[in-house]
Amino acid sequence: MREVSEFRLTNHLYLAITRMKEELERYIESHSYWRKNAYEMSKRYIREGLRDRSLTRDLDWGIDVPKDGFDGKKIYIWAENVLGYLSDCCTLCRRQGIDFHESWNSSRQYYVHGKDNIPFHTIILPSLLLGRTDVKLKFPDEIISSEYLTLEGRKISTSENWAIWVEDILGRYNPDSIRYFLIANGPEKRDTDFPWREFINSHNGELLGAYGNFVNRSLVFIQKYFENKVPKGQYDRKDQDILDLLKNHYPHVGELIEKGNFKEALDTIFAFVRTANKYFDEEQPWITIKGDVEKCKKTLNTCMQIIANLSNLLEPFLPFSSAKTRNMLKIEKAAWQCMEVPAGLELGQVEILFERIDKKAIQGEELRLRGLR
Repeated sequence: MREVSEFRLTNHLYLAITRMKEELERYIESHSYWRKNAYEMSKRYIREGLRDRSLTRDLDWGIDVPKDGFDGKKIYIWAENVLGYLSDCCTLCRRQGIDFHESWNSSRQYYVHGKDNIPFHTIILPSLLLGRTDVKLKFPDEIISSEYLTLEGRKISTSENWAIWVEDILGRYNPDSIRYFLIANGPEKRDTDFPWREFINSHNGELLGAYGNFVNRSLVFIQKYFENKVPKGQYDRKDQDILDLLKNHYPHVGELIEKGNFKEALDTIFAFVRTANKYFDEEQPWITIKGDVEKCKKTLNTCMQIIANLSNLLEPFLPFSSAKTRNMLKIEKAAWQCMEVPAGLELGQVEILFERIDKKAIQGEELRLRGLR
């Protein structure tokens, strides 16, 4: 027998968002540099008219409402979730003896999520913070809201097993390959897709063919012709120009990262990787080693400076291969500043950063995804 729906009168607590329209509008307009989806969606909520939101539910699970007369009611999960940022931060501060309010209000805060969660971070959370009239708490600084990612042209669904499981992919592929593809082809500004063909081509073309190739051929050349020691060289104008360009990447890439423009930051670094490969090809050390050793030395010295600093610049994106590079150059740790590899440094064990992935793997992964392997 089907149950008949029953309407009942009940009392709920509401967040009076409509009373905060002016403050919310000023807040959103002051952050026009957010990703377009966050800024435009938040403006649309303001433009179409805000509505007060119920903060309580008639449920038998959840967090109890700590107010007389509301027995049996629970706090709406999305109010509880975003306030979890504060409660977690407050708990951590107490454990470490840090003043919570000072820490919260002085820190630069990043909120990373999908586009369907934008209003909870740009409307609901600021409204909840405004509702605290006894204390002033700062609003979110950076909203890093992504578009959607599909898999081979279809919506990802764990229930239909149309998904890639993290443990599985890490067991078969270099973690830096996964990180590179998801950043370089990620849904920062538009919906994107994860095709296995593009993932493997990206690994072989960019990581192995561009970055890995530059590092490997430079180190192997020193290993073969200079007794595994970084040669000393006198830079000419061309060498200095590329090193100056490299140095300028620190502030530029750093600013892009701080603004949440990860794809542009990574693309900028890999554009320089291609410049470095062009430099190596034009300098032709395999020829100058036979007729102009001094020129060859300064070319390889320049390449060592490039490789060392690329390990710094790529650390936020490709930490595992960056660690390998630092180990080969005997660099203790990454630092966000231009560094110099001393002439005469004996290299550590030279190893390949990235192995080529056989293109047969594409079909294998497509079959595995469809449950045919």
